[in-house]
Amino acid sequence: MTVVKHNPIPTLLFLLFSVIALAQTGKVFDDLSMHSDILSMERKYAVYLPPDYEHSERRYPVLYLLHGGGDDQTGWVQFGEVLRIADQAIQHGSATAMIIVMPDANSGHRGYFNRVDGSWDYEDFFFDEFIPEIEQKFRIKGEKRYRAVGGLSMGGGGSFMYALHRPDLFSSSCPLSAYVGPLSFDQARQRYAKQHIDEASEDVLRAHYERHNALYLIDQMDAEQIAEVRWFIDCGDDDFLFEGNSLVHIALKKKEVDHEYRVRDGAHTWTYWRESLPFVLRFVSDAFHQH
Repeated sequence: MTVVKHNPIPTLLFLLFSVIALAQTGKVFDDLSMHSDILSMERKYAVYLPPDYEHSERRYPVLYLLHGGGDDQTGWVQFGEVLRIADQAIQHGSATAMIIVMPDANSGHRGYFNRVDGSWDYEDFFFDEFIPEIEQKFRIKGEKRYRAVGGLSMGGGGSFMYALHRPDLFSSSCPLSAYVGPLSFDQARQRYAKQHIDEASEDVLRAHYERHNALYLIDQMDAEQIAEVRWFIDCGDDDFLFEGNSLVHIALKKKEVDHEYRVRDGAHTWTYWRESLPFVLRFVSDAFHQH
């Protein structure tokens, strides 16, 4: 009778590799919250922590990743698959380990900016309360070099405006399929009318329009100030927001501001944005790294 001896080494190796693979997985928490005095409410957010976060004492760079108009803080988690994509990018070495923070701008009024009538001062909340809270709660490097912002659609608009308003805070900005703001003051008036805030004076409305229009801000700002931020702009060739993104690209070219501008085959879809995210992680990592 032939006796077949079992070799335990392959099984042990499989278990070892399984443990290693499990240890290399980051974590996502998508139902965290903080209180905002500015907005007088609780604000939710999601956070991605890199694979080695719980096993180290180091501090990490941070990417603030903004959702679009139809989503909330879970959009990039559920549909953007941020856990899988970030884990893979870090493991493959195309991105450095980073914390990714995804705030909710879709309860109460929708949007990342202060409203004309003062009923939704979300931008004040973001800079004065949210960033300080997040960077105190998590082990985040607090310098500009290690802070980036990105987002899609409405969040792409937030990425443009936040970095143009505060170029001193962000090393990189990555607007994807961005809403760059109304392309004319007449368009802005129509939006204000839909929001029932068109009763303010024309001077007030125009000032609000100009502050939240990427094309106007680029035209008015010094090229050196815009260039304090590294820009990665990506919009599909079939996206309904293609015109605004193209005009921003042209405006930056005229100002001779270095930027990355990508046009790929695709529309205003999560398929497109999932494919964009690895490029975003690589791009912001270039600023986080030492060259």
